[in-house]
Amino acid sequence: MEHSLKFFIDGKKTAHLIGIGGVSMNSLAELLLSLGMPVTGSDRAHSAVTERLERLGAKITYAHLPENVENAALVIRTAAVHDDNPEIIRAHERGIPVMERAEAWGSLMKDYQEVICLSGTHGKTTTTSMMSLIAMHASLDPTVMVGSHLPAIGGTLRIGGKGCFVAESCEYCNSFLCFSPTIAVILNIEADHLDFFKDLDDIIHSFHEFCLRTPENGVVVVNADDPNAMKAVHGVNRKTVTFGTSPQADVYPENISVKNGYYSFDVIVHGEKYAAVTLSVPGRHNMLNALACCAVSAFLGLDGTQVGTGLNAFTGSSRRFQKLGTLPCGALVVDDYAHHPSEMRATLAAAREMGFDRIICAFQPHTYTRTKALFDEFVSALRCCDLAVLAPIYAAREQNTIGIYASDLAAQVPGAKCFDSFEEIAAFLQKTARAGDLILTMGAGNIDTVGQMLLTDSL
Repeated sequence: MEHSLKFFIDGKKTAHLIGIGGVSMNSLAELLLSLGMPVTGSDRAHSAVTERLERLGAKITYAHLPENVENAALVIRTAAVHDDNPEIIRAHERGIPVMERAEAWGSLMKDYQEVICLSGTHGKTTTTSMMSLIAMHASLDPTVMVGSHLPAIGGTLRIGGKGCFVAESCEYCNSFLCFSPTIAVILNIEADHLDFFKDLDDIIHSFHEFCLRTPENGVVVVNADDPNAMKAVHGVNRKTVTFGTSPQADVYPENISVKNGYYSFDVIVHGEKYAAVTLSVPGRHNMLNALACCAVSAFLGLDGTQVGTGLNAFTGSSRRFQKLGTLPCGALVVDDYAHHPSEMRATLAAAREMGFDRIICAFQPHTYTRTKALFDEFVSALRCCDLAVLAPIYAAREQNTIGIYASDLAAQVPGAKCFDSFEEIAAFLQKTARAGDLILTMGAGNIDTVGQMLLTDSL
């Protein structure tokens, strides 16, 4: 690209965002508007998000038309918008530069003093949210970009000062390789997104490249308990800080106690007590997420007491073990975004520590390629609950060319049920649930609809 995004912002030139209502795109649009940049956009349908952007000054067209780009100096698109999009075709004809969403974020990040980019196969949203709360409690006035609604900032974006940027950083399509971290965090690495990556080694290589995006005086924070993450940092000539459960790590927990699934622990940094933490989100995996944040915080020289307060203040983000309500029979309904077997196991293990009589998991597999590639792992994860109820596979961007179905999973899980619709699942759960049960709707698609149906039917 001939010019950086800063050139267009400083010149108050119009940016056109294709798919402006998307999670990361609407945050990008809002940040550009706050910088005084004229913004136009297109999307398929009205939403609360697009209406909010219109109130902030964006001009949005609800159709993808060539004429939408006529007055734009720059076009920004997501990886989901391809070259056959009529707006992209017109932009190329007119010689209007086209930038990927991740490139735009990376370009914006260069304006900030500290850029904390949190990556990993699992836990990105939660850990980005935790880090945001810490930064706010430590009065860093962070700018935040996170992939799920975070109540503490009222959405997915917080516009703060230029001292600190906290960003969720996704490996899919290598988008995080466009980012500009001063602190790169790797929570864990597993096989996922195999519709894009060749294999696990390809994924590890991508995370290795991500670490090299940090400047030479930057830092890489990595999970010492995760062999793949440690492989990714091998040969990275940057300062590396490890976190993990053993005293071999630079940052580790001591005096751990668990009450109904919620962890309290002291954080030891380089052999000295740094913070006392009591989490408001359950599960051992969240202790590790918190330790990653403590490693970053200690590197930044933040006060350990403020770090403990910030972590305690984090009560969860949307669709991450989110309590939706209680049925008249006394069963608790919770929704969770877990869609990879390791995430499912972590969430179900946390639920198990909370003392429910039964855990009923209504699971919607996410994409055919993932279900096929990780079939045995999904079966093993679903066996961790007391009753598995399966919804049809959520296609997302795919077609079922491999002939795999949710019923194939159900056949391998003792006692599992499989239904063709959410209505049937809700009816079955309504009939089956009793006091002491946890009903956990799980998946990255639209399975959360089931929990809403259950609670609406119960009114």
